[in-house]
Amino acid sequence: MSTPREVHADPRGALQALAAQRVLLFDGAFGTMIQNRKLTEADYAGDLGLGHDQKGNNDILALTRPDVIDDITRAYLAAGSDVVSTNTFSSNSISQADYGAEHLVREVNLAAANIARAAVDDFIKADGKPRFIAGAVGPTNKTLSLSPKVEDPGFREVDYDGMKAVYREQVEALVDGGVDFILVETVFDTLNCKAACHAVTELARTRGRDIPLMVSMTLTDLSGRNLSGHTVEAFWNAVRHTNPVTIGLNCSFGAEQLRPHVQHLSGVADALLMAYPNAGLPNELGEYDEQPATTAGLVSEWAQHGRVNIVGGCCGSTPEHIAAMARAVDGLAPRVPPVKVQKMRLAGLEPFTIAA
Repeated sequence: MSTPREVHADPRGALQALAAQRVLLFDGAFGTMIQNRKLTEADYAGDLGLGHDQKGNNDILALTRPDVIDDITRAYLAAGSDVVSTNTFSSNSISQADYGAEHLVREVNLAAANIARAAVDDFIKADGKPRFIAGAVGPTNKTLSLSPKVEDPGFREVDYDGMKAVYREQVEALVDGGVDFILVETVFDTLNCKAACHAVTELARTRGRDIPLMVSMTLTDLSGRNLSGHTVEAFWNAVRHTNPVTIGLNCSFGAEQLRPHVQHLSGVADALLMAYPNAGLPNELGEYDEQPATTAGLVSEWAQHGRVNIVGGCCGSTPEHIAAMARAVDGLAPRVPPVKVQKMRLAGLEPFTIAA
């Protein structure tokens, strides 16, 4: 598959320049939109000849139903998204092993990146407005920080170097496919995230160019910690050395519950802040009922108080949610990141700062 080449020469600088002008829009959920299509096993499996059932393997659709992923991507661009993600949240060998598709990891990531690249290039050519692609990298279903065996706290299903290699395979394919950024998202384990970031920085060094990182944490309790126990500020301290172009929060509990944590992160992080919450909390059936106007109203409060640079949606969100956000933040001044102050910042579960 050929790779379009409308990639920004300096995506980091281009995004920062645009974010200085206005609050930008990310996209919304792919899973929600795919579920709405009511696809069959045959749609997922295609003619790949895989021995496992594929229904639910949303990422494989880049190969078997690229038209579906293309339609969703273009719907988010039409809704106003300045940054769209690739449908590659689970496109790594650990996650794809559940479907017997680990040998297709590079092919899936290349295909997904090309779908996004073609859509973005078409929109740029149509109106000249800059747009960007974030190669989505999920957390996998393994954890480096915690043991899955209660009786053996030192046990790990994968080690750091193995996790880094898994991520390296994915991010290399995404970069080859033409993404502008690598988005390490829904981070429930900070050590997993560090392995992913390490893979990206190693690849950047090998390629001799900047591959900007976007990093987004997910909270697992209302006290504001992820599963490995880090607060938002401790998490920032743990990843700030990677010089991410954006830092932020996604998924979690919805915009209302995320508000204090977005506010705190906004005051300490000297990167752009990107927040894309779920459309509220799921109902008894696991579905999301929060309407676009409600989500947009909550998110716009962040922008009104100068807390965010980029907003979007996670689980339960649709192009209608993004379009409502675009209207809600239109004309609002973007957040100005705090000036970087040279201090030693450390992180256990809590942040620890040593004055210069």
